[in-house]
Amino acid sequence: MQFFTTLIEHYGYVVLFLSLMLELIALPLPGEFLMGYAGVLVFQGKLSWIVSIVMAGVGSCLGMTVSYWIGYKLGHPFFHKYGERIHLGPDRLEKTGIWFNKYGNKLLVIAYFIPGVRHITGYFSGITHIPFRTYVIYAYSGAFIWAGTFISLGKILGPHWDQFHTSIKKYFFIGSVIVIILLVILYLLKNYKLKIKELIMVGLGKGSQRFHSLRRLKFLIASVAVMFLSFVIFMGSLTENYLNNEFKQFDTTVLTIVPLIFDEQWMHWMKLFSLLASRNVLIPIIISTFLWIITKGKDRRGEIFFLLFVAVGGEIYEEALRRIFHHLQPVHPSLTKHIMYPFPSEQTLTAFILFGFSAYLLVRHSKKAWLKTLTFIAFFIVLWLIGLSRVYLKLQYPSDIVAGYVFGGVWLSLNVLVMELFRFSHRVNKLKG
Repeated sequence: MQFFTTLIEHYGYVVLFLSLMLELIALPLPGEFLMGYAGVLVFQGKLSWIVSIVMAGVGSCLGMTVSYWIGYKLGHPFFHKYGERIHLGPDRLEKTGIWFNKYGNKLLVIAYFIPGVRHITGYFSGITHIPFRTYVIYAYSGAFIWAGTFISLGKILGPHWDQFHTSIKKYFFIGSVIVIILLVILYLLKNYKLKIKELIMVGLGKGSQRFHSLRRLKFLIASVAVMFLSFVIFMGSLTENYLNNEFKQFDTTVLTIVPLIFDEQWMHWMKLFSLLASRNVLIPIIISTFLWIITKGKDRRGEIFFLLFVAVGGEIYEEALRRIFHHLQPVHPSLTKHIMYPFPSEQTLTAFILFGFSAYLLVRHSKKAWLKTLTFIAFFIVLWLIGLSRVYLKLQYPSDIVAGYVFGGVWLSLNVLVMELFRFSHRVNKLKG
């Protein structure tokens, strides 16, 4: 890396442009490292932030353009001639091209953050004959987002970049993979919804097929069950990492980056954001949810019972968890003396449960698509602001906060699952009667 850092120190913008162009033609060059180091030079006043992003972005765009046209001109004849040998003959290639043209182009933006994947997306886009105009919109947008992200992080971290650039790449990779998995799941749900429902009905019993009005409820139950199992798996992974003291790198990275992005001017806002997890906000949320359940007039008794059980049981659940983990790993420190058991975070766990249950009922019973979308977005923004404020104010470690989200997700999804199973059972018995 010393060779590359010397080059970029002497030839700055030219090295950025050429290295990223050549990397996206598939040469093994450390593009992310070079962009991060360019950001450090921006911090030192040796390079311009805007010009660095422009040069890196243009170089990336040129590399993606070259790889696209190579794939477009040379790749298709090859697959038509030899594709059957690798199960990618003309018919399958055409189907893949249709899918990639409809959905895959959106992955071009994310693919830049995944080593190895970004090197082939240009070629594959050309091979499958994605319209060049469509390709340009997503590929070029992703190029500037990618360049801007790493150069800006290098600028923010400054002298700390060398210490954290490996960790940041890892977290971006994990995040990108998660996003791609979610997009694939959404694609499957959208395009194979009927087949999935049929499989679920078979799993729930052949006799249940006559209850056609319950199909959506069955699908909902299966979806919540999958979500519950996902949270449980994630909870097991976090528990293992906690017991093995493997959060240090993650905590150190986040605690270093947050104050560099959000300076002292954010103090007032962060204190306001932290109030979102206070009793002064959560109690009104419980009361307003209670009143909404009463007024909507559907399954009121069951939903009121589960609202109270989620709230009261959640308090017992989070207190028990934090005491158990404190005794399992008493060396886990707290950033502030008044928090005796920091893992998992009481505030994020409770907020996830109460905001989540209220949001779930609103989304479930609302018939307006825009309201469902708005509720979903607002829920994640509120949770993000609560977690961010606690890191900024140095009240808890990032690992404590993430654990609060995950452990809260386990309790919330479990209660929603049981509630929907009761609802399903009640409706089936009513139909039989």
